[in-house]
Amino acid sequence: MNLANLGKAGLLVAQNRLQTAGHNINNAATAGYNRQTVLSQTAGATPTAGGWIGRGVQAVSVQRSYDNFLQNQLTSSLTRGAALKTYGDQISQINNLVADRTVGISPGIQKFFDSLDAVASAPADVAARQELIGQANSLAAQVRDANAFLDSQRANVNIQVDTTVTQINSYLDRIQDLNRQITTAKATNPGQPPNDLLDQRDQLVSDLGQLVDVKAYEQDDRVSLTIGNGQTVLGGDSVYHLETHPSKADPSRLAVNYTTKDAAGNIIPIEMSDKQITGGKLGGLLSFRSDALDATQNNLGRIALGISIALNEQHVKGYDLSGTPGGAFFNVGTPKVIGNEKNSATAGTPTASYVPGELSKITNQDYRVEFDGTNYAVTRVPEGTALTPTVAGTTLSFDGVAIDTAGMAPAAGDSWLVQPTRDAAAAMAVTITDPAKVAAAGEVSPGVGAGTSNGDNALELAALRSKKVLADGSMGMNEAYSQLVNTVAVKTQQNTTAQKAQETLVSQNYSAQQAVSGVNLDEEYINLQQYQEQYRAAARLIDTASTLFDTLLALRN
Repeated sequence: MNLANLGKAGLLVAQNRLQTAGHNINNAATAGYNRQTVLSQTAGATPTAGGWIGRGVQAVSVQRSYDNFLQNQLTSSLTRGAALKTYGDQISQINNLVADRTVGISPGIQKFFDSLDAVASAPADVAARQELIGQANSLAAQVRDANAFLDSQRANVNIQVDTTVTQINSYLDRIQDLNRQITTAKATNPGQPPNDLLDQRDQLVSDLGQLVDVKAYEQDDRVSLTIGNGQTVLGGDSVYHLETHPSKADPSRLAVNYTTKDAAGNIIPIEMSDKQITGGKLGGLLSFRSDALDATQNNLGRIALGISIALNEQHVKGYDLSGTPGGAFFNVGTPKVIGNEKNSATAGTPTASYVPGELSKITNQDYRVEFDGTNYAVTRVPEGTALTPTVAGTTLSFDGVAIDTAGMAPAAGDSWLVQPTRDAAAAMAVTITDPAKVAAAGEVSPGVGAGTSNGDNALELAALRSKKVLADGSMGMNEAYSQLVNTVAVKTQQNTTAQKAQETLVSQNYSAQQAVSGVNLDEEYINLQQYQEQYRAAARLIDTASTLFDTLLALRN
């Protein structure tokens, strides 16, 4: 009978090995699956006068070929790769917009100043004046269209942020459900790991990492997750979902909020800064918005202001065909001021304007103005440089911008976001419709009146083509736009290079992880043959035991 038991034990272990090999083969292409192996050991031995006689083999456990370091390394590289891809998909759209040198803003600026040259050469020519107005309208339309595209992209980023946060919450719920299943499985079969459930959970964590950078911590049978600066999104038996809300400082930006609970158990959303969220699709979107989209739109607005204000300041110095002093050539908006949602009820909102004669001081930065109860503090955003504003009564001036706080009653801690250039391109428009109103003439001599043959002011207007009117007198309008184009191109190229390098790293990490955890079909085929032979041999033992038993019975007869 011992021989039959030996055969039975061998059959059971061989069967387990065959089933496990078949499981490996079936899941060779399953994402996140780790190859499994039956661990076995001797079943011990029985003491006899002739020595210890073995009792066969027994299966101890089914182990997955898993390396935590390699898995984390792969997940980390996938997280960064997803962020780079998302950033690249977004910035390539801006690059395509600004880099068009045939129908874009750059040739529009050239054509506009060429038409000014034509008016300066023939100031009485109505056709030349009409062409100037046409080119001015065309340039303004191109600037507005580019800004509208950036606004559309900003709205699209908000939609994608909201969608991605919804997906993240779904993953958190699924991971928590697997936490519970794993706990139940281990309680049902103590000491034995539920390998397939563990694989599924690891894969979900990896997939979540492609949406946002998460840190995973194993505690007993559960995995806890944090994002950002350690904000818990999954801990214990609780899931803390992310939420999206308009930013308190700027409602046009959809901000990500993590949630926590107060003493009464109520959910409280807390806004996170874009810099806190890195990696994955969400990190790529937020990085693109703050690093590329904001800067591009602010730079475009500054160029629109440079053209509009510089032309207006010179145009009002001239005279039109009737000898009337010139008015504004372009419409110029005002700086945008946004009060923080947390401001006191009496805080009010300051009025803002551009300081005359300080066009060159206007930067591409936004500004945070804070009141400490006594004084106002000004900080460039996102640069972070603190400024000392010039104070004249209730007016604060800084970087070519003035804000008037008259009539306000702020409380300590109130703040405002000032965006001098963000919407400037949207407001750019030509105010002149009558060609005769173009102030091409310089100073009109007494008795001349009309000054129809005088193109002195048109010459001054045309000279603005190369005048350094921006960036503290270091850049002209075309140079500013070229800088915008080059900045976007450089960021696009840097991201492309980093993305290619990351793809190589992902491939290397995947190969290293698969070398340990992946299923090799050739190896499994060889194992199948080996386990089949073991099964046959064990069955032969049982057959032999049966034959011997029959022989013993025959001897008794």
